[in-house]
Amino acid sequence: MIFREGDDTQGEAYLVHEGTVEARRRVDGTDRLLNTLAKGDLLGEVALFREGPHSVTATAAEHVTLVVIPAHRLENMVRANPELAIGLIRQLARMAAGKDSAQGSGS
Repeated sequence: MIFREGDDTQGEAYLVHEGTVEARRRVDGTDRLLNTLAKGDLLGEVALFREGPHSVTATAAEHVTLVVIPAHRLENMVRANPELAIGLIRQLARMAAGKDSAQGSGS
C-alpha cells in the first residue's frame, strides 16, 4: 500500500521508476481499478494540485520503485517544462473524461 483514498498527500507526489502501481477507488462498496501506472507515470499529483486528500488508493501490483517528488519541486518542474505541463493537462483531461463517463453510466 502506497497510500489510501482520503490520506493526506504529505506534500509529495511520486514518479514510478520501476514496476507497476494500481490506482483504485471505492464505488458503491466495491473497489474499482481506475488505472495501472508504469515506469515514467506520476502518482499523487492530482491531490497536490487540488490541495486535498488522495482520491484513490495506490497499491504496488508488483515490486515497485518510486521517486518521491516534493510538491514545491513538482510545481517548479511544471513551470520550467512546458512539455511536462501539457502531459499533466492531458492526463487530467483523460481522468476527468473517465470520471464523467463512469458517473453517467451509473445514472
